[in-house]
Amino acid sequence: MKNTNQQTNTKTLADLYRSIDRKQAVTITYLDETGEETVRTIEAHDIRTTKSGRIQVRAMCRLRGDDRSFYLHRIRSYTLHKMAFVLTRPEATTRARTVIVVRSPAQLIARELGRDYLPRTAVTRDTAALAA
Repeated sequence: MKNTNQQTNTKTLADLYRSIDRKQAVTITYLDETGEETVRTIEAHDIRTTKSGRIQVRAMCRLRGDDRSFYLHRIRSYTLHKMAFVLTRPEATTRARTVIVVRSPAQLIARELGRDYLPRTAVTRDTAALAA
């Protein structure tokens, strides 16, 4: 079992991406919104950055048998398994471009830097605020 407070988020993300690539289950100790710790075995299929900047792991939860979201900062520890996925992932029901999908640590870093340093609105020649 790996404790997330003893390693970087990059290492945790790398391990989760590896489980996605290999289609192998992960058991996590998760702190839910009420502050209660639960142990779940999940089949991660996607890692996203929300508009608020939080990293979200989308996975099929073997306890619930449903597609769930887990925030990276709430995962306290995890264990990587060699057992394969057994649950069927449902079809996407949300519109495209509602959530930004990142598939590697390099994309995540680029997304975070872009969010922090790029202007929120498009800058054009006609923008009055930029006129000299």
